[in-house]
Amino acid sequence: MKSALATAAIVASGFFAAASLSIAQTAEPAAAPVTVNEPPPTIPMPAGMTPIFDGKSLDGWLQPPDYVTTFGGGDFADIPGFLKKLSDKPDPVSQFVADQLDDTAKTAITNYSADDAGTVKALKSALSKTLNKIVTGPSVYDATRFAAVQLRPETTALLQQNPTQSDALLRLNRMLLEDAFPNELKTSPIAKWSVVDGKIQFAQSSAWAVQDGALVSLGLGRGVIYTKDDYSKYRLMFDMRHVRFEPPTDKHVNHEACVLIFCTRPPEGQKGLDALGGIQFQVPKGGSWDYRPGHNNGGKGEYTKPPHPAFNNNEWSRVEIVVDASTGIARMAVAQPVGSKAVETLDFNVKEAGKVGPIALQMHNKGLFDEYANIVIDTNPSSMDLISTK
Repeated sequence: MKSALATAAIVASGFFAAASLSIAQTAEPAAAPVTVNEPPPTIPMPAGMTPIFDGKSLDGWLQPPDYVTTFGGGDFADIPGFLKKLSDKPDPVSQFVADQLDDTAKTAITNYSADDAGTVKALKSALSKTLNKIVTGPSVYDATRFAAVQLRPETTALLQQNPTQSDALLRLNRMLLEDAFPNELKTSPIAKWSVVDGKIQFAQSSAWAVQDGALVSLGLGRGVIYTKDDYSKYRLMFDMRHVRFEPPTDKHVNHEACVLIFCTRPPEGQKGLDALGGIQFQVPKGGSWDYRPGHNNGGKGEYTKPPHPAFNNNEWSRVEIVVDASTGIARMAVAQPVGSKAVETLDFNVKEAGKVGPIALQMHNKGLFDEYANIVIDTNPSSMDLISTK
């Protein structure tokens, strides 16, 4: 372990921030002032389509539970202090965690230098994996092990439920580690929960809401809202605009609004895949990302991006996406202004990626405020033609 440990600076993790930046197709138009309270368009959608958002409530949509279980690179508040505890083992919990370090983590600790961003990133990744291995295992609580640890009331309350279901146990294990290392690990937000029919239920996230007839992201952080129903072959149409970006740090990006298809629904009581492992369509400009496990890239060779005009994402656009899970094909067209003839902007074609699942809207990172309205669907389209381009 290098001497620079004593003065190490915490480097904010940029793991997600650069995950799905798109390459601009054309020059961007000059930014125009955004009308914050501009109402959604009132131009009717095509006949025969069924609303899946009524403009009044989030009925039919799900948000992931408002709790944190796993650790990431941004969860370390004092790396030198954490490493010292793992080295000195001054208490049973430190001893327990140190015993879980694998060869990769030990190598990362040996190579770590606070002045070398590469070694900082490698260390955070290795330590996160170690902590997540602990969190996803059996309960870490042992009365002797935690005898000297001051537990928060929230931790004690959940501990008293003696949870065995996966989500509650994961959450408890994380809280116990946070309490054992109060200065070294960042404390995650308190998650509300209740016991219903003998089962612990966590409250859903409040990162999305209904405002003035639109489904809006509230800039609280990376995440999704997704449909209660699964879909196979369908035509999806909606109006959207990007309202504003309020960057909490210079590590966050003014990312496009995103729609995810071919998603994997989270198993009940378990944490879902990042972006639900789906295929991303960035609206309205046509950027993309493939979040399938083992991919997590821009989908080179999977997407086709027809030439199209530059769109102002602060103005309302009407978007059409036609999808077929049996073929892995999806096509998108955008009309701006709403009511004009749409232009095809993005196509996807990977048969093995096609799957029946929910449709999701994604807030890529903290500070993003987007609006969606007039969301309708046709679950039995007669063709894969984009009707809005006719």
